[in-house]
Amino acid sequence: NALPQDITCLAADRMLIFASYDNILHAFARNKEVVHTYEGHKARIHLLQPFGDHVISVDVDNVLIVWNIQSEEEYLQMDFDKATFAVSAVLHPSTYLNKILLGSEQGSLQLWNIRSNKLLYSFPGWHLAVTTLEQAPAVDVVAVGLVSGHIIVHNIKFDETLMKFQQDWGPITAISFRTADGHPVMAAGSPIGHIALWDLEEKKLMCQMQDAHSTAIAGMSFVPGEPLLITNGADNAIRVWIFDGPGGTGRVLRSRMGHSAPPTKIRYHGQNGEQILSAGQDGTLQSFSTVHEKFNKSLGRGSINKKKSKKKGLKLDTMALPPITVFASEVAHQSDWDSIVACHQGYITCTTWNYQKTSMGAHKLRPEEFSKHKPIDIYATSVDITSCGNFAVIGLSTGQVDVYNMQSGIHRGRYGKERAHDGAVRGVAVDGLNQLVITAGSEGLIKFWKFKTKDLVYSTELSSSPSGILLHRDSGILGIAFDDFNISVLDIETRKIVRTFSGHHGRINDMTFSPDGRWLITSSMDCTIKTWDLPSGCLIDCFLVDTAAVSLTMSPTGDFLASTHVDDLGIYLWSNRSLYSLVSLRPLPADYEPSMVTRPSTCPVQDVDVAGDEETCDEMIEYVSPEQLGEQLVTLSSLPESRWKNLLSLDVIKKKNKPREPPKVPKSAPFFIPTVPGLIPRYIAPEEENDTQSKVVNLGVLAQKSDFYIHLEEALSTNEYAAPLNLLKGLGPSHIEIELRGLAPEGGGSMEVMLSFLRMIGMMLNKKYNFELAQAYLALFLKLHLKILLSEPNLLEEVSRLSTQLEETWIHLRALFNQSLCVLTYMKSALL
Repeated sequence: NALPQDITCLAADRMLIFASYDNILHAFARNKEVVHTYEGHKARIHLLQPFGDHVISVDVDNVLIVWNIQSEEEYLQMDFDKATFAVSAVLHPSTYLNKILLGSEQGSLQLWNIRSNKLLYSFPGWHLAVTTLEQAPAVDVVAVGLVSGHIIVHNIKFDETLMKFQQDWGPITAISFRTADGHPVMAAGSPIGHIALWDLEEKKLMCQMQDAHSTAIAGMSFVPGEPLLITNGADNAIRVWIFDGPGGTGRVLRSRMGHSAPPTKIRYHGQNGEQILSAGQDGTLQSFSTVHEKFNKSLGRGSINKKKSKKKGLKLDTMALPPITVFASEVAHQSDWDSIVACHQGYITCTTWNYQKTSMGAHKLRPEEFSKHKPIDIYATSVDITSCGNFAVIGLSTGQVDVYNMQSGIHRGRYGKERAHDGAVRGVAVDGLNQLVITAGSEGLIKFWKFKTKDLVYSTELSSSPSGILLHRDSGILGIAFDDFNISVLDIETRKIVRTFSGHHGRINDMTFSPDGRWLITSSMDCTIKTWDLPSGCLIDCFLVDTAAVSLTMSPTGDFLASTHVDDLGIYLWSNRSLYSLVSLRPLPADYEPSMVTRPSTCPVQDVDVAGDEETCDEMIEYVSPEQLGEQLVTLSSLPESRWKNLLSLDVIKKKNKPREPPKVPKSAPFFIPTVPGLIPRYIAPEEENDTQSKVVNLGVLAQKSDFYIHLEEALSTNEYAAPLNLLKGLGPSHIEIELRGLAPEGGGSMEVMLSFLRMIGMMLNKKYNFELAQAYLALFLKLHLKILLSEPNLLEEVSRLSTQLEETWIHLRALFNQSLCVLTYMKSALL
C-alpha cells in the first residue's frame, strides 16, 4: 500500500520490510500491509539497519534511535555531535553480538555495544568521509568505501588494513562481495553508473562494467552462492547481471526498467490492447505490457549515427537525438519494415523505428532541400501513418506536409504547391481507406486533400487556432482541440462540426477516443480528465488528478485508459467501470465540482469512497419497467414467448413428444426353453401380451378446487381480477390448459366461474395491458369450451362484448404496424 510521501530509505530483515519517509518509519508485512509505525525522529531518516528484534534508524540531525520492532518503543537514543562525528554509514559486523559499526563524514569509525550503550573502540580512519560499509565473507573483515574513491578492506579485530583499492570515478556508492562460489570478487559502484570488479586474491582490478546504469549506482548485491549481481539506480532500472563469460565480466540476464525522465507521449500499439508505446524526455521509446512486466521492451534512444554513438558511450554521446514529441504506429507490415514514425523536439528529421527488432529503424525522413544542411528554426510538428503501414505523412512548422514511403524512405510528394498551410501544421490525419488526408494549420484552417493526387478537396475555417487533431478512423470522426481550451468534433463525411464542448480551463494536452467512437476523453493543464459522450453531446465523467495528465490513450479493447502525468515516470491505468458494473451515463450538472482522485495504486481509503459513489450510481440508474407504460398505450407483458405462444398447439406438441409405445420389460427366459415337435427343432415363440391402456377417470364433483378457481369465484363478488391473473402468469403452458379445462362443469367447474374468467379477459382488454396474454388465454378457452359457450346465453353475451373490444384494439394496432412496415419498405427500396 502506498505511503503518503516518497520513500527515502528502505531495508529488510527476514520477516519485515522497513521503509521511511521524512521522519517516520514504517514496517510492512507480506510486502503490502503497514503493521508497525515508529515516530520519534525530528528530521529526515537517511540510514536504516535491521538488527535482530530491533531496528536502527539515523536521521540527518545525527540522532540514532534503536527501536524495539514489536512494541514500537525506543530502546535507546544516541545523539552525536555533527562537528566531530556525523554518522554516514551503519553496519552490524557478522558474529559481533549487540555491536554496530558506525562510519562518519569525518572519516573515523566507532564500534558501539548498543545493549550496554558503550563505545567499545574508535578507529582513527583515513581522514576522508566514509560513504558505505559492507561485511566481507570473512569474519572481522569489513570493506569501507570512501568519498575519494578508495576502498579499504579492513580487519576491525586488530584494526589493520588488509587491502586498498582505488577507482577513478568519484565516491564509492555501493559495495558487494561475491560469496560461496569460489570466486573472491568484490564489486564497487560509482556515481556515474560504472561498476568495478576487483580480484581479492591477486589484489587487482579484474574488469569494468561501464554504463551499467545511466545514473549513480544506488544499490548492489550479489545473490548468495550464485554468480548473479543485482543492481539498481536512479535511471528507474533494476538489472540482474550473470558472470558466466570469459574475463569475469557480466552480462545482463534480466532487467526491469521504465523511463528515467517523464514520458511525453503514450499510444496503444496494435489491436489486442496489451502494449503501450511510450516516448520519454530521456530520449527513449519503450513498449510497456499491460499483462506482465516480462513483456516490456525498450526500443532504445534516437541517435543521428548509431555506430558513432556506440563508440562514444552514453555520457559523451553528442549524436543523441532530442526527445520524441509525437509518434504514430501501425501494426500492418510491422514484420516487413519499420512500423513507427517519430518527430523529435525542435528537429526537422523524423525517425522510423522497428517494433519487431526493438530498435531504431533504417530511415531518416526529411525534405530533400534540407539534406545538405540542417535548419535551426524548422522542425517536424505532426505525423501519421496510413492504416496499411506503407506511407507516413509528416507536417512541418513551415506549413509543409510531405508523404514518405515507409519501406524505402523515399519522398513521395507534397500537399499544396509550396506548402499546405500558411502557419505551422498542428496535426495531420489519414482516413481508414487512404482516400483523404486532413491537415490543421495554426492559421485556423482545416484542409481535406486527396491522398493520391494531392489535390485540395475542401477547406474550412475554424473559430480559433487548433492545437491538435485526432481522427477516429472507424467512424470518421475528427476531434479538434483549440488554443482557447474548447474542443470541436467534425464529421469528415459531411465536413461539418457536429459537436462543440467547452469546460476546460487550461491547455488541452491530449485526446483519445473510446474504441466504439462514442466517447472523447480529454486531459488538460487544469488537472482534469473529462469524458464527453458524443451521441448526447454531454459531459458524463470528470475527475481531478493531483498533477496534470500530459498524455492519454484508451485501449482498443475498451478496458483501460492509460495516462502519464507532469513530472512523473509512471504510466497509470484506469479501468473502465462501465464494463463490469452499472454506471450512470447521465450528463453531469453545469455546476459539477470534480473530486480529487489519487492516481491508481493500492490506496485503501480511496477504494471505500469509490464504492460509496457506485451505490448512488446504481440507485440512480436502476429502472424497473412498470406493468403498464400508459393508459392510452397497448402494453404487452414481459413474459417469455414459451409461456403463451404454444397454448393453442399443446395437443400437437404432446403428440410429437408421446413415445411410440410404452417401454417393455424383457421377459425372463425359462431355464429349459420349450421346443416345437418336428424334424427341425425350433423354439416356441413367446406369447404376445395385450396392451391395456389406462382410461382417464372423470372426477367431476370429486375434483379439488385449485387456487385459481377459488380466486375466480371470489372475483365474482369483489370484481378484483388482479390475483387470478397473477396466478395464471406464473404457470407453465400445460398447467394453464389443465386450469382452463377445470372451469367447465364436466371438469368440476361451473358456468359462474367461466363467466368470471371471461370478465377477467375483459378487464385485461379494458386496461390495455398484457395484450398478447389476453389473446392467448381467450383463444385456448374458446378452443376448449366452444360447445358450452354456444348453449349458454349468459356466456354468449359476454363473448360478443369481448369480440367488439378486441376488434377495436386490434384495428388501431394493425394501422400502426402497417404504417411502420410501409415506411421501412420505402426506406429499404427507394433510391434516396
